[in-house]
Amino acid sequence: MASKQKVVAVIGLVTAAMVWGLIWYPYRVLDAAGVSGMAATVITYTFALSLGVLLSGSVWREWRVAGWIGILLPLTAGWSNLGYVLGMLDGEVMRVLLLFYLAPLWTVGLSRLLLNEQLNRYGYAVAALSLAGAIVMLWEPHLGWPWPQNQAEWFGLSAGLSFALANVLVRRADHLSVNYKSSSIWLGTALITMLAMLVMGRTHELLSISPDYFWLLGLLGVVLCAASFIVQFGLTHLPANQSIVLFLSELVFAAIAAYFLAGESMGVREIIGAVLIVSASLMSGKMQSGDS
Repeated sequence: MASKQKVVAVIGLVTAAMVWGLIWYPYRVLDAAGVSGMAATVITYTFALSLGVLLSGSVWREWRVAGWIGILLPLTAGWSNLGYVLGMLDGEVMRVLLLFYLAPLWTVGLSRLLLNEQLNRYGYAVAALSLAGAIVMLWEPHLGWPWPQNQAEWFGLSAGLSFALANVLVRRADHLSVNYKSSSIWLGTALITMLAMLVMGRTHELLSISPDYFWLLGLLGVVLCAASFIVQFGLTHLPANQSIVLFLSELVFAAIAAYFLAGESMGVREIIGAVLIVSASLMSGKMQSGDS
């Protein structure tokens, strides 16, 4: 039974990676039609939350045993989702996504701190390769330090850090159901986005959405709901450091979609950086000290 669950988890994570590799495009379509990324995020995740709670039943009873993870998981996963959407809307798809996929670098320390996963030499190699990939990709001699060069890239980087933390928290919270984890992520994303809109004075954007686009927003909500259930099942039944490897297929789906749908292609530096970052992610599955 355990082996069957792992097979289902692997298939599920690859399927979810395909969804996340393509989902930026409908958000761009909505943004071009006047539905901002924040407004679309609030509505789609509210749809996902409503459908998910309807399917999950009395999932909120678990709040009493959720502890500090019940607060931190929605916050980290919420920013991961919002930062991802905002970064993909305004930045180059693959550059933002590669910065997001520095997640194994952050997972090195987080898994040690929160999961007590003892690291071997692979852990140090993962950190070195990830940093090298980022430096190669971001290095512009005339701009100084190899930092993200615009707001979209900072969104991608910070969303990847939040994703790594959420990934580790999901693995640690084995006392919580998949339904509860998924619901808390939808709620966190909707609340954080709504709070950001309130602070920025942009709540009026929710009232100006044409009814013609609610079918697409609703469809995205259904897809997000299904993908979240799949992801939480996969993360619950696979080690945190191995789960990130399966998510790498998102890069393939996104690269193909970016080329055909957005006319974007990677330069030599981006390709070299991608190879280093992907190598780090592939190596991250061997970071536990029990591996040779």
